[in-house]
Amino acid sequence: MALNNNPTVQDGVQEEEQVQTILFHMGDEHYGLPTMLVKEIIKPLPVTRFPKSPPYVEGVIDLRGKILPIVDLRKMFGLEPQPLTDASRFVDIELEGFRTGIIVDAVSEVVQIPVSQIEPAPPIVAGVDGRYLRGVARLNDKLVLLLDPDEIFSMWKHK
Repeated sequence: MALNNNPTVQDGVQEEEQVQTILFHMGDEHYGLPTMLVKEIIKPLPVTRFPKSPPYVEGVIDLRGKILPIVDLRKMFGLEPQPLTDASRFVDIELEGFRTGIIVDAVSEVVQIPVSQIEPAPPIVAGVDGRYLRGVARLNDKLVLLLDPDEIFSMWKHK
């Protein structure tokens, strides 16, 4: 997770480190990714299926001349599949030169999350099935599951 490692000093008081995060929904749950990974957010485009790809890889799209693989996080996380809606979005992300699009139910906002409000994912959640979580943040009245893009895309980004 990218942290603001240069806390600022204002009026002699050091401000707390924060993580700029894009929040999105899948079902009733709130998820977050560091904004520095996000290239753009687009409305869904037609997806060309690719034979013999993993079930969570929907296929590829042509994004202004670039071929972008599209991953359905719901399927990857074992959640109930949902049809695309008017609120659905493809989030184009780049991690160490690897680019992909992820399907989310809706993008809600970009927030600054103070590091003090982020806790490691509990061991029972962070086990094999929860390996995609980096932590859990408290934001007002909701919990945000912070995703670990290094883990999610580890099988592809080094190829």
